[in-house]
Amino acid sequence: MSETSISANRVIDAPAEDIFEVLSLPAKHPQVDGSGTVVSGTDQRIQQVGDVFVMNMNSDVMGGDYKMENHVTGFDPKKLIAWKPCQEGTPVEKNGWEWMYELQSQGSDSTEVTLTYSWGDANPALLKKMSFPVFSESVLEESLENLAAAVSDK
Repeated sequence: MSETSISANRVIDAPAEDIFEVLSLPAKHPQVDGSGTVVSGTDQRIQQVGDVFVMNMNSDVMGGDYKMENHVTGFDPKKLIAWKPCQEGTPVEKNGWEWMYELQSQGSDSTEVTLTYSWGDANPALLKKMSFPVFSESVLEESLENLAAAVSDK
């Protein structure tokens, strides 16, 4: 863990292609989410850096139901997918935290997946308003566990 990020990793018994297929479809994210805040996502597959996908969310801390626009910041098929979330209607520069999944093939049926949650680019005003990290390392570990289950159910 650094001062501005936390990570978890796990080997998943599935090819990188199958894992990437789950991660690049926002409708699958509620199955993967370890925080319990993701309610639903769009059926439109993420295809490139610059894509924006909307997630329906729910959290008591955020006052109940809300939407997040996720701006894709990293995309390399079967290797990397990353996005910066921001509340719907808020410029992405106002948030600045990022989720990143890195996939490293360990053979034809096994992939090491590293999930990183970083807030190094978070807006200073947001850093004063919220206490980072908002999510713990255990949330990342649960997300990876959920990802393994989602891939096996594919």
